[in-house]
Amino acid sequence: MKRLTLGIVCSVALLGCPGKDQTPAQPTPEKQAAADLAAGKAYAERECKACHGLDGKGAAPAIPHLAAQRERYLIAALNEYKDGKRTHAALREIAANLSAADARNVAGFYASLPPIQAASAMDGELVSPYEYGKKIAAACAKCHGDDGNSSTPGVPTLAGQQPQYLVVAIQEYLQKERRAAPMHALLPGLKKLDLESLALYFASQAPAQRAAPPLGDAAAGEPLSAVCGGCHGAHGVSTDSATPSLAAQDARYLVDAIKAYRTTRKRENMRLYVTGLSDKDVQNIAAFYSVQKSRAVEKGQTLVKDLTDKCERCHASEADIPGMVVPKIRGQDRDYLIMALRAYRDDRRESSMMHKMSLPYSDSVIESLSSAYARQPAR
Repeated sequence: MKRLTLGIVCSVALLGCPGKDQTPAQPTPEKQAAADLAAGKAYAERECKACHGLDGKGAAPAIPHLAAQRERYLIAALNEYKDGKRTHAALREIAANLSAADARNVAGFYASLPPIQAASAMDGELVSPYEYGKKIAAACAKCHGDDGNSSTPGVPTLAGQQPQYLVVAIQEYLQKERRAAPMHALLPGLKKLDLESLALYFASQAPAQRAAPPLGDAAAGEPLSAVCGGCHGAHGVSTDSATPSLAAQDARYLVDAIKAYRTTRKRENMRLYVTGLSDKDVQNIAAFYSVQKSRAVEKGQTLVKDLTDKCERCHASEADIPGMVVPKIRGQDRDYLIMALRAYRDDRRESSMMHKMSLPYSDSVIESLSSAYARQPAR
């Protein structure tokens, strides 16, 4: 899910906000001078038209629209290519030979154009990853329960499970690193985006409180769980998307899983710890965690809206924000937005703020958020 290759010659300006640790560039007298729009159009005719057109519309998917973009942002983007902070080879070469006046003029030209209203952005239904995951989860209900709360001994509860961990666990079943059940024959037909949506749905469900299990002693298991808490969180409620929650989990499943780390499951730190536990210790730890109260770790029902609200704090303003260089993203090309957000998440683009905001999100969430913005009328 990590990489998306862009095989297009020209692409100005990956989107972004300045990080909190970045000092906003102070405008120089030259930057404050008015752009020569005729000169900017002539420059765009020579260097930019093939990819961005003279109307500022990206010529193909993943090429951003430049029309009506903020002039100050476009200048900043070109300077980042010139300084080597952005990696598109063709743009870096163009920017390296670009004078400050040329940058101001071509940015001013594109900023002066009317925004692109792409009818294709409205095609198709906008589906949230949560709702899509809910549809896929119907096939899991027979074993794991309607909302991921299993009532069958030995079958894990999926409700409230950390999403990144759940995706990895499913992949381990597919790779035969875990002992699969008959229902797991359904998994090979799921794509990575399917798995991410499924995991988000289950992560958003509330785990049911369990009664004391017929095995183990919860009180005796509590002191034995001290080492586990360093990774799995207080009382087994994980705060790390890649580390599973153990609270409210089926006790028989926990016993089987812990013992599996002695033999087949490949986690060296887990193997070192559980090897020293007796079977009685394992049962006691499982009993302790099974009766702990857990919670949903995501709010998938409103996640895309919540993320949009966060984005709007910077990107909704119609005017430049003092001290910040922020692009307009409403009506922007969907594939380009996906590419940009992935680059921030994977730390291939500079912006500490955007990296921190994008880091937790899977491709399914990024694609849904990008679709939501691409469908909005450009202004």
